Amino acid sequence: MSEVLQRRQIFRLSRERRVADIMEAAKAVFLEHGYDAALISEIAARADVVEGTIYRYFENKRDLMIKVVERWYDEMLSDFDEQLKGITGTWNRLRFMIWKHLASIEKEPALCKLVFQELRPGPEYRATTVFELNREYTKRTLDIIKAAMESGEFRKDVPLRVVRDLIFGSIEHYTWAYLRGHGEIKVDETANVITDMIYRGLAAAPSPAGSAGVDQTIVERLERVVERLETVAERN
Repeated sequence: MSEVLQRRQIFRLSRERRVADIMEAAKAVFLEHGYDAALISEIAARADVVEGTIYRYFENKRDLMIKVVERWYDEMLSDFDEQLKGITGTWNRLRFMIWKHLASIEKEPALCKLVFQELRPGPEYRATTVFELNREYTKRTLDIIKAAMESGEFRKDVPLRVVRDLIFGSIEHYTWAYLRGHGEIKVDETANVITDMIYRGLAAAPSPAGSAGVDQTIVERLERVVERLETVAERN
C-alpha cells in the first residue's frame, strides 16, 4: 500500500472518529440541558475539539441536533425487521411495534422531547431526513394493519392515516406527563391496552342485517378500551 493511500485512510478514519465524538458530545449536552441551553462551546470541550472544528462538519447547532436525531432513528430502525421475523400473528406484531415505541420513549425521553418540541414544529422539518425516517418508522406499523385488511382480518373502511394517528397520537398523549418529568410509563400494560383498542376496533365482524355505518358493537368495545387506557394513565 502506498504511503499516500495510507495517509488518506488515516485522514478518513480520523474524520469519521471526530464526527462521531462530536455527535456523542452533542447528544450528551442536548440531553442534559435541552436544545436552547445547549452551548456549542460545551459540545466542543466535551469532544476535545475547538469550536471551529464543529462548523467544519455541521452548519450550526440545529443541524447538529438533526444529525443526532437521525442517528437515533437509524439505530431504532436497524433491528425492527429482524425482530419482526420471529413474531407471528397480527395482534402480536402490532403489539411489538407499539411496545417498541413506548419503550423507546421510556429509554430516551430527552431525545423524544427534542423531536416533539424542537424539531417537528420547525419549518424545515419536512425537508429533513428525520421526516423520512419517521415515515419509514410508522410505515412498518401500517404495513401490519394493511396486511390484515387485505387478508380480511381487519375492516377496510378505516383510512390508514386515521389508524396511524390513533396509535401514535394515543402514545404521545399518554407519555406526555412522563416527558415533562412526572410519573412513569407502564410499557407492557399500556402496549397491551393500546393494541387491544386498535385490534378490536378494526377486527372484521359481520354487521347486523340492515345496519348501516359503523358497527355499534365495535364502537362500544372501543369506548370500553379507551376507559381502560385512561385508567392506566391516571395511575401514573
